[in-house]
Amino acid sequence: MPTTEVDLPVVLVAAAALVDADGRVLIAQRPEGKTMAGLWEFPGGKVGPGETPEQALIRELGEELGIDVAANCLAPFTFASHRYEGFHLLMPLFVCRVWNGSVRPLEGQALKWVRPVRLGDYPMPPADRPLVAMLRDLL
Repeated sequence: MPTTEVDLPVVLVAAAALVDADGRVLIAQRPEGKTMAGLWEFPGGKVGPGETPEQALIRELGEELGIDVAANCLAPFTFASHRYEGFHLLMPLFVCRVWNGSVRPLEGQALKWVRPVRLGDYPMPPADRPLVAMLRDLL
């Protein structure tokens, strides 16, 4: 029997559009060895069992970028819902303008601060692409 949309597991991933004082957005390049290596994405990661999207994002931003983010600094913005081969991704995107610490690549990923109008210049996973236009309109 073929797999239908209903049969696909839903994977919940939380992501952040970190916006600096100059209005630029941080994107991270997926490192070699990972699925979709080389593509640029908004930082974040999978929501673990018993975690809220905000808790997962705070944890992931600390692990990936070495920054501390308070839950009240994460503003829910929009979400992506995308079918990939073998799973369906649901990804809430939060906007964050305030954090403690300096952003640095702790997992070997490349990082770039990009003006919103230039985000479309970077190859991104299919789920991230629709978020770019929405961010451009916001920022």
